[in-house]
Amino acid sequence: MTGLAWLAGLALLHRCEQLPTGMSLAGLGAVGALLLALHRRHWLLLAAGVAVLAFAQAAWRADARMTPELHPAWEGRDLVLTGRVDSLPVAVTGQGGVPGWRFEFAVESVGPTGTALPPEVPRRLMLLAYDGPAITAGERWRFTARLKRAHGLANPGGFDAELWLFEQGLRASGVVRSAERLQAAPWWEIDAARQRLRTAIHAHVTDRGLAGVLAALSLGDQNAIAHADWALLRDTGVAHAFSISGLHVTMFAWLAAAVAGVLWRRSGRLCLRVAAPTAARWAGVAAALGYALFSGWGVPAQRTVLMLAAVAALQTLGLRWPWPVVLLGAAVVVTAVDPWALLQPGFWLSFGAVGLLMAAGGEPAEGWRARLKAALHTQAVATAGLAPLSLICFAQLSVVGLLANLLAIPVISFLIAPLALLGGLAPPLWAVAAALTQVLMAWLRWLTAWPGAVWWLPAAPVLAQGLALLGAALIVMRLPWRLRLTGLVMMLPLLWPAVPRPAAGEFELLAPDIGQGNAVLVRTRSHALLFDAGPVYAPGADAGERVLLPLLRRLGLRELDVLMLSHRDIDHVGGAAALLRALPVRELRSSLEAGHALLRAGATDVRCEAGQGWVWDGVRFDVLHPPPAHYDAGLKPNDLSCVLRITSAAGRRVLLLGDLEADQERALVRREPDLRADVLLVPHHGSKTSSSAELLAAVRPQVALVQAGYRSRFGHPAPPVLARYQAAGVAVVDTPSCGAWQWFSDGAAARCERAQARRYWQDRVAPAVAPEVPTGPEPPAPPPGDGEWSLPPG
Repeated sequence: MTGLAWLAGLALLHRCEQLPTGMSLAGLGAVGALLLALHRRHWLLLAAGVAVLAFAQAAWRADARMTPELHPAWEGRDLVLTGRVDSLPVAVTGQGGVPGWRFEFAVESVGPTGTALPPEVPRRLMLLAYDGPAITAGERWRFTARLKRAHGLANPGGFDAELWLFEQGLRASGVVRSAERLQAAPWWEIDAARQRLRTAIHAHVTDRGLAGVLAALSLGDQNAIAHADWALLRDTGVAHAFSISGLHVTMFAWLAAAVAGVLWRRSGRLCLRVAAPTAARWAGVAAALGYALFSGWGVPAQRTVLMLAAVAALQTLGLRWPWPVVLLGAAVVVTAVDPWALLQPGFWLSFGAVGLLMAAGGEPAEGWRARLKAALHTQAVATAGLAPLSLICFAQLSVVGLLANLLAIPVISFLIAPLALLGGLAPPLWAVAAALTQVLMAWLRWLTAWPGAVWWLPAAPVLAQGLALLGAALIVMRLPWRLRLTGLVMMLPLLWPAVPRPAAGEFELLAPDIGQGNAVLVRTRSHALLFDAGPVYAPGADAGERVLLPLLRRLGLRELDVLMLSHRDIDHVGGAAALLRALPVRELRSSLEAGHALLRAGATDVRCEAGQGWVWDGVRFDVLHPPPAHYDAGLKPNDLSCVLRITSAAGRRVLLLGDLEADQERALVRREPDLRADVLLVPHHGSKTSSSAELLAAVRPQVALVQAGYRSRFGHPAPPVLARYQAAGVAVVDTPSCGAWQWFSDGAAARCERAQARRYWQDRVAPAVAPEVPTGPEPPAPPPGDGEWSLPPG
């Protein structure tokens, strides 16, 4: 009970919008101590005391991790930072194919003279260094870097980059502008040794993808696996087998224990001091600990080491604890070391898998047929039992997962992973491991080619998720079939959730947080249109794959009726190719020139022209720009932007203008007698070249939506443009401070994603407002210092 109370206290903290203050923490500590002192009166007092203390200690540690925050005055300015490379650097590729490194950096001092770390600069940063010398873990460097706060995109069900940075203890990120190596890595640096081994793997395995897989299996370097390969592993349900999982750690411990036992029995003196089985058992635990540390100390490895240690301790003491108590104890220890492990899907998948296998376990099998049957039963239990958890965490289910795992788990565990590890002693073994990996990946690609190999489902309510987890447990346990069928019924609300849709004649608009670019989803009762597809972030990474596809699948959209690309700029069409590959798109409507690669993607191609229009479910769609003559007038792409107006049955309107600039805005005002709209997508992200006074006077919007990047290098939205909207009495919503924004034509309150699920680790971004003209004293100066911490702003 106390273990559950501990986990409940941590879970409650992770639901908080803000951390308690210092006085509140002191009060919570006192309350927890008092409850523990009174625990003999009732067991509930003991549980409450443990929960309160778990909450308080985790809150204190979270506050320490978040302090100091990067002061806003330091954002976007060049700082001279001296410190140590504190992680295994990851090779990255920037815009234009420029190679670089991403790594964690422990700051020791700021400024050319080595001034002590100021209170406004975080102690650990995530840095990107492009087109420079190779960087090795453990080295000391002096970097000139331009920093920004730990800020990420905020979308429904999307990846929480701010949580990931917080879990790693990284409170700011930045780009290196110049670098000077001060000291090489010491010989005892574990990450430097891991990096040398990774370099050796890449030297002996020429295929970068295969080398990345071997690095992940031997070093725990999951970043080495290419994004496309991760997608394949996820779609076949074998991603867990390609990371340092509990199975790998246990196998390593078993081999180490077997070798230690043989050697220990050779010495009669040692056997008299400690029994050989006990010595072998603890040697296996020590080997597992070393392997887990060398492989990056991930949550599955942590859990496995702690469970092995717990079992070894119980066997040494001659105790027999029930498996749920052992599992719960391991969870408490893991979360005591890392309170934020509770927020990681891997934590729940690891403990869920072990718990299911223990609950459904049978008698030890004898003979190859019985062992094969037991192996099939184990895999079926893991696949069926973890299916609801996989759907909750990743919104997808691999239908071919059972077949994929039947081959992948034994091949990886008994062939590829051992060969990848032994390759450090005999490098030719890496070539053998790479060949086996290539065969396995071909098998997985063949499975994903099957129709319906991956099942994507929309998000289900919390109640449906809880029922499905309980139902999965009933299905895999050794219970009467009536109870198992009951468990199957309990899973149905998760497998077929009701998807909310607008009423007839109404529509909803969802503007995801995609950074510097445009992408707006419009849904009616039975149709969906996506206006623009967002930017490309880096080679192989774009808004289509990273943001839009997960969002569309979460909403239950399996196809798009229309993908409208306003014009050819990369921040508007960057994600289109990924969408066209992954989803059926009935019609591609755009102003793209003839011969553009996206027009050859297979969707029906229609050119945007003023005067086009259609009606879906009582909602009117009108294309207002460009006129047909503009295509032959030699205009630049911005001036050819498709302009779309959406009108509900009740007359509420949205106007989407792409990157239209001022001259064409005025021409549109002259052509269209009625441009009034309730919502205006601010043209060109708030650039100075758009949002003319004539356009605002004609549209008279209630809300202006700005889709732009956080601290955009283009300066969007421009202060003069914001002042123009403010003077017109228009409310401005910007995605960096709001996250994804959802608006409903039926008058329901609009929603900001950051306000819907605010948590204490999230960045608080002030909404974009026009700067006021100073009428009083001078504005505050930057944080105090010696004047050498930063160079003049660039």
